Amino acid sequence: MKDIEILSLGPFYPPAFELMEREFTVHALWRAKDRDAMLAEVSGRIRGIQAMHANKTDAKLMDTLPRLEIIACFGVGVDGVDLDAARKRKLIVTNTPEVLNECVADLAMGLTLATVRRISLGDRFVRAGSWLKGPLPFTRKVGGKTMGILGYGRIGKAIAKRAEAFGMRIVYHGRKEQPRVAHKYYANLTEMARDCDVLMAICPGGPATRHIVNAEVMKALGPEGTLINVARGSVVDEQALVKALADGTLGAAGLDVFESEPNVPEALFDMDQVVLQPHVASATHETRMAMGVLTADNLRAHFSGRPVLTPVA
Repeated sequence: MKDIEILSLGPFYPPAFELMEREFTVHALWRAKDRDAMLAEVSGRIRGIQAMHANKTDAKLMDTLPRLEIIACFGVGVDGVDLDAARKRKLIVTNTPEVLNECVADLAMGLTLATVRRISLGDRFVRAGSWLKGPLPFTRKVGGKTMGILGYGRIGKAIAKRAEAFGMRIVYHGRKEQPRVAHKYYANLTEMARDCDVLMAICPGGPATRHIVNAEVMKALGPEGTLINVARGSVVDEQALVKALADGTLGAAGLDVFESEPNVPEALFDMDQVVLQPHVASATHETRMAMGVLTADNLRAHFSGRPVLTPVA
């Protein structure tokens, strides 16, 4: 399939990228010194796109690629893709669900433990020699607390399984109540936050969920509450979050994603009740390879005349 040319919009896990390069002719736009020049040179030959969630794959880009047939997203989120524009142009869009569930859920639970039990603070406390001057202040117990999951999809359910193993009670909020789910459903996010100790954000990004976790939700979560975000930075009103943490309206936060990443509000750096991660929930060798293989498999299936493995509805 080396005669098939693919445009790679965003940095790919290197071993998986090599796999894709062995099969297709891949033009890495993210490596180009002059992106416009590269795009102008190859646009008439491109039949597929490989994109990351943060890559803007809009109608304008689609219109510059007259032979485009498929957009293969590396990751679950497709918020960078204009799905309406893709649908109008009868383009296939794929993503990589399932293969990253476990690693994202692991980090989500790890952030919960690290934030509630102040593990990062304890590490800094020991390294600074502060233990010699006295003990670390007490933290909070995890078991027995209620976790409210915002976005009860595949990953949300994997997080719930881990949280239950730690003795937590699970409730959830989403667009609608799910059948055959034992956990309590809240139609109103603010009401769920009021009844939670930990609010776990794992919903899709995009306009529909932008700032869904707002000042009102944080106030409902309260000064003893903890917000964990492993969804998208856009899900949380970041300015409201900084204010709520600074004035004690919200107790703590564990964050893997940010609105303008890699730019992070500097006000968060000095907050001991905050644990920060650089968007690494799926960033293990095993999972990133599986995501890359599935991305390539979707491209391979399409160009072999077979149905893609994981189409986006």
